[in-house]
Amino acid sequence: MARLEGKIALITGAGAGLGAQIARRFKEEGAQVVINDISNDSAQKLAAELGGIGIAADVSDSNAVRAMFAKVSSELGKLDILVNNAGFAFKPGDEKTISRINDVPLKQQAELEAGGPIKTHMDLTVEMTDEDWHRMIAVHLDGTFFCSREALKIMNQQLSGCIINMGSIMGTTGGTGSHYCAAKAGILGFTRSLAREVVSRGIRVNALAPGFIDTELTGPLAAARALIEAQTPMGRFGDCDDIAWPAVYLASDEAKFMTGQVISPNGGFVMSQ
Repeated sequence: MARLEGKIALITGAGAGLGAQIARRFKEEGAQVVINDISNDSAQKLAAELGGIGIAADVSDSNAVRAMFAKVSSELGKLDILVNNAGFAFKPGDEKTISRINDVPLKQQAELEAGGPIKTHMDLTVEMTDEDWHRMIAVHLDGTFFCSREALKIMNQQLSGCIINMGSIMGTTGGTGSHYCAAKAGILGFTRSLAREVVSRGIRVNALAPGFIDTELTGPLAAARALIEAQTPMGRFGDCDDIAWPAVYLASDEAKFMTGQVISPNGGFVMSQ
């Protein structure tokens, strides 16, 4: 099919995982893709695969974002679709945090089954550094704002466009990692507000809120995977296409009456979404 024929799409954080698969599906549907990643090698590799343009930029740096969109505007002349996908869950040095996320729920369950009380606690927020908090908010929430602001400078003149923001069920239900959950919840609030603001110019803004998807991001959760799958009615993690195809839908004219909405492919983990 050619659901995105003639469209120009920029996907942030597209060097791997969900962003890369979204870019591949967009290309299959006829879009010309601009691949952003913080790693130039990753951006250029996928851009070469898809016949697109690769641009390395840290989305938390407003100057770098401004330069990226200036390049898109000067070389391509328009922008039809922005996918604010860039993000992370863990970084080098987070081994202690990862160990707690994997181990603490199982220990707490064992303590409850033994009659309690719970003596093992997560304690991630009380030990979180300023740097950890600010970096998480900067990449996810600041990055979504910076990229949307620059995209609108192009889309406003066109009186058309589509922005898709990457939220998470952690932004709707809460979960382990208060900085991650706060960033994702902020993205969903930003999505609804921006959708109301730009609808008068024919621009649509929606969000995806994935459940647990089998990517590099969830790889460190291997020890907790069985418990997460047990809590998911479908009994498994999703795959990248479970998010990429909804992104294609939101970017296409099939979703022309959709704005300010959140689509949450999560295998039933959150039944109210």
